[in-house]
Amino acid sequence: MTLDASGDGASWGRKAHEIAARDGLTEGIVAIDGCSGAGKSTFAAELVQALADRGRRSVLVSTDDFATWDDPAAWWPEMERDVIRAYERHHDYLYRPRVWVDGAPHVGPSVWTRWQPILIIEGVTSARRSVADRLTAAYWLDGPNEEERLERTVARDGEGQRAHLARWQRFEEGWFAVDGTRSRCRVIG
Repeated sequence: MTLDASGDGASWGRKAHEIAARDGLTEGIVAIDGCSGAGKSTFAAELVQALADRGRRSVLVSTDDFATWDDPAAWWPEMERDVIRAYERHHDYLYRPRVWVDGAPHVGPSVWTRWQPILIIEGVTSARRSVADRLTAAYWLDGPNEEERLERTVARDGEGQRAHLARWQRFEEGWFAVDGTRSRCRVIG
């Protein structure tokens, strides 16, 4: 079943509740990947809530906490070290998300996160090949067409980021083609 490409909050909420009810997510790492502006963050938040409604505890970590314009994918070893390995050992995790000041990323203050049975990693490259064999589930969101997705991200991040966001779309198109990410995921919209 595929949602329409609008991916509004209500439709993502319905889909998240369907997945929480039917996919048997009780533990493990869940990736939510897809194109920028597709609705991944909205869907991820809805999935966290849908799981909580069923008494299942989860933690949400975004790839946006690590990625920058100049380093859209090579930061993954930091995610492995600070989040995934700690999760796999059933330990709380401590990581330092990026904060943006005047359009530039800086390593921010430490975030301490309590271990929960489900770790949801949301964002571009979250279902990458290097982690695929450790994922309990991987979901893919296409979202609307490229132009509409660009307008969504500009509305979110500001007109001053348009050139960066357009360049990011070109990066992710190449990344997904080489990594084959979508083919390993359940496409939900």
